[in-house]
Amino acid sequence: MSAKSVAGVLVGSIVGAAAGFAAGVLLAPRTGAESRAMAADAVNDAWDTAVDSYERGTRIVNEKISATRPDMGATTDELRAKVDLARERMDQLRDSLSENVTSVSAQVQDAVSSVTDKVAAATASPFEPEAEAEGVHVEVVEDEPEAPAADETPAE
Repeated sequence: MSAKSVAGVLVGSIVGAAAGFAAGVLLAPRTGAESRAMAADAVNDAWDTAVDSYERGTRIVNEKISATRPDMGATTDELRAKVDLARERMDQLRDSLSENVTSVSAQVQDAVSSVTDKVAAATASPFEPEAEAEGVHVEVVEDEPEAPAADETPAE
């Protein structure tokens, strides 16, 4: 752009701003003090509306929280009762299992002692074929010839 056109734009802007200012002052329906008071009232009204909306939202949220608290308390109490019941059942099962293990351990110990006594008695005396150990039955099975397998053919 040339210097002439820049100067023209600058002069036109200044003249336009001055004309707008003059028109605003001459044609304004109110004085400056009245316009500022109206603007302040509009800002105060907007602020009051925002504060009222905030307070209403806070009240609604607090009501919702208050309404759900009893339900949460009841649910929490119910869950605690279930956990306590589960703990009691676990303790009962643990005690029962402990008793069963003790009982079976005693039975196994008795059986081991009995077998140990029988083995000791059998090894202490010389082996006599006619004498059988107490509670032990010996059966002699004679060997039988094996039958040929199905896929084998007998040798001729």
